[in-house]
Amino acid sequence: MRLISFLMKNSFLGKQVDFYSRFSPSPLSMKQFLDFGSENACERTSFVFLRQELPVRLANIMKEINLLPDNLLKTPSVQLVQSWYLQSLKEILDFKDQSAENEKVIYDFTDAVIKIRNRHNDVIPTMAQGVVEYKECYGTDPVSSQNVQYFLDRFYMSRISIRMLLNQHTLLFGGKVKVNPAHPKQIGSIDPSCNVVEVIKDAYENASRLCDLYYMSSPELKIEEFNAKEREKPTTVVYVPSHLYHMVFELFKNAMRATMEFNGDALTHPAVKVSVALGNEDLTVKISDRGGGVPLRKIDRLFTYTYSTAPRPCMETSRATPLAGFGYGLPISRLYARYFQGDLQLYSLEGYGTDAVMYIKALSTESIERLPVYNKSAWRHYKTSHEADDWCVPSKEPKDMTTFRSF
Repeated sequence: MRLISFLMKNSFLGKQVDFYSRFSPSPLSMKQFLDFGSENACERTSFVFLRQELPVRLANIMKEINLLPDNLLKTPSVQLVQSWYLQSLKEILDFKDQSAENEKVIYDFTDAVIKIRNRHNDVIPTMAQGVVEYKECYGTDPVSSQNVQYFLDRFYMSRISIRMLLNQHTLLFGGKVKVNPAHPKQIGSIDPSCNVVEVIKDAYENASRLCDLYYMSSPELKIEEFNAKEREKPTTVVYVPSHLYHMVFELFKNAMRATMEFNGDALTHPAVKVSVALGNEDLTVKISDRGGGVPLRKIDRLFTYTYSTAPRPCMETSRATPLAGFGYGLPISRLYARYFQGDLQLYSLEGYGTDAVMYIKALSTESIERLPVYNKSAWRHYKTSHEADDWCVPSKEPKDMTTFRSF
């Protein structure tokens, strides 16, 4: 494999991956991100932290990549992703022993961070293509599928966390204008007073336009807002608006498509209802549709990568973002929710509709990064053989009682 041969030729880089993977990543809370960016934002401090933390996060997930099935590692797409991670690690390590007092070093580091961020823009679709290549060539078995699902959850979560660090540094220090005129109150990518309903309405409008394009119509939106902390005031929370938008937009796309297809050629379609509730510990957003729901046995599949109930769109001929079809919307959205200790859950009433419930921590001190760690537990997950289920598996065929033997 190309990565292994490269590491053999470059023993220094291979040893660095081994060295940094021995350390656990240092999770940051939303409050820590906020305090650093608003009170004592110092480019040198960020430089010193990132040149230590980024190699740790990169090396931890790079070790896990090598535990994937050999045939998956051989796919061109996965090898391309590996080369990106290896190159990014090398570029960060180039600053390992350089002085934080040298302004040119600080400038060059910020420039390198921007290049790394841009290099990793297509990590998700490229890794997804690698999985498709693997399945088409070699098929799947329960053990491999379970391991790939486990890996992708961790890999994409790691990618979200690395991108969060890169974005904060570049937004705070990477431009001539320190305050974004479009979002003057944001600290990097974080809004200290993120207006939840405004983000929801923005996501709805864009999803609605997409739905209109495909179905010539779209369901209306009805919102209920309950702010138990400050009644009669807008619901706000310390959060990353782009993360919230991504989750809500994906949920709206699913809800609209289900509503339009379940209700067929009806002149009017049931509205998509959204309830927003802010309590002492949680911000909860519930999106309810009348799209017919899904059977209980399919709920878990909806969070499986590459599973989709829609036909796969053709990227070469499509000029618009597809409404559905690639199967990554829900699992990635759940990772965004879980990244800061929240969650995303689905509750379905087959024949009626689905409730998608999103939980976000209301307190910035409790919104702490959820990060994968490469250790013996993770290693054992990939190496443990699949054991027989310790519960009876019901047969689809009725049992012939005439052949039953008593003991």
